[in-house]
Amino acid sequence: MNVMKSLLLLSLVLLLIWTGSCSAQRPRRCHTPPLLSGSMSVSAREGQDWAFAKYRYDAIGQRIRVWEFGTHESESFHLNMLFLFREHVVYSMDYKNRTCQKNPLHSAFHPSHIPRNASWLAQVVLGGSSAPGEGLLVNTWTGDVPETAGKYMATVTEFGCIPVSTLYYTPQSGWIVTTYFNAVTGIEDPEQFIPPPFCDDVEIEEENLDFFSGFFSL
Repeated sequence: MNVMKSLLLLSLVLLLIWTGSCSAQRPRRCHTPPLLSGSMSVSAREGQDWAFAKYRYDAIGQRIRVWEFGTHESESFHLNMLFLFREHVVYSMDYKNRTCQKNPLHSAFHPSHIPRNASWLAQVVLGGSSAPGEGLLVNTWTGDVPETAGKYMATVTEFGCIPVSTLYYTPQSGWIVTTYFNAVTGIEDPEQFIPPPFCDDVEIEEENLDFFSGFFSL
């Protein structure tokens, strides 16, 4: 189960570093909208593992909220986490049992952008191109991730810098397929970045977490 949770987090991280925009002639690197809401699905191990998540991304306040459910080796799991980078803390919350775990967070916040080593691959229309509204104009980027001996292919919209899909490969995990959808610029309910009342009196754990180990710990 921890493996699938880490895969979904990895897909969220890819969202935060691969999204870009394009010019009329050739795509140029840029940042995503500073406030973004949306959903994603993740599939790994040829569909044996899968997860679905909703996310809220706030680059202004340096905050990320994630709700997730999925299966790993036929076992279901749920996840609800709040990352507050300026406060250097991450909350793991269970609303059903009204329990909360609070850990130090020692990861720096990095606004979404296309890495310098990314190479533009192609521009295509998803769907049809015979009439307006039939298709979506997108650009695909590729690159390597030396830290994990990995490689990726990320597709984003021509207009708006919105992520569409990513393919990510490492020798350890194989291929991970992520699809992003229902993206909306802005945050409808900013209170989603406020810890619930049952987290108020929770003592902070001694274990230090970064953006990846926050998922591993569950």
